[in-house]
Amino acid sequence: MKMVMPLLASVLAVSACVTASLCDAATKAKPKPLPTYKTSFDCTTPQASTEKLICHDAQLARMDLELDRLYRLALTDEHSVPRPNKVEIDQRFWIESRNQCGAGPQAKTCVIASYAERAFQLRQGSAIARTKDPSRLSEGPLAYRCAGFNALVAATFFTVEPGVVFLKWANSSVTLNQVPNNSGTQYRGKDYKGSYSFWQIGDEVFFQIPGSGQMSCAAEPVG
Repeated sequence: MKMVMPLLASVLAVSACVTASLCDAATKAKPKPLPTYKTSFDCTTPQASTEKLICHDAQLARMDLELDRLYRLALTDEHSVPRPNKVEIDQRFWIESRNQCGAGPQAKTCVIASYAERAFQLRQGSAIARTKDPSRLSEGPLAYRCAGFNALVAATFFTVEPGVVFLKWANSSVTLNQVPNNSGTQYRGKDYKGSYSFWQIGDEVFFQIPGSGQMSCAAEPVG
């Protein structure tokens, strides 16, 4: 019996040590809850995977709030194109389209592009949506004339972090994301055609599309 008690104590000690180690490992492995940001919809009960993504992403949440601000302004504009009742219908279809971005590896890219294009539409169609509200996080559309390029380039900016620009010309469009640069503000992106760049250095603007060299652009008067 004298030999059994120490042996039993050792077994229990080892068991407790293993259990404690497993508990510590489980505690360390447990992921921290994602932060939740304010959006135009209720993040306590998000209905789609895209909404969950927006609720937990600071950049997307700010784009959502700005888009909602533009939408509500457009609804008050009797001169908007399209008219307010059609703006409301279009918004419902847009939300359905945005939510189709899903939760795949390109989900965030898809959501950013969706917000950027919708902001362009609302700002282009409503003078009230383009008012210089100090709280605004969007600007444009601004028009640029690029050397050797026949079409005007319309640019709508989202001043979030990182920034986003939606560019539209003729029958083409692209959404670009701001990238770190020590000189000016540069946006880059790509689609199935290749890579794009839009670079602002003071009053100078440079635009590059697939298959073309860098073009120098000048802002066109607005209004």
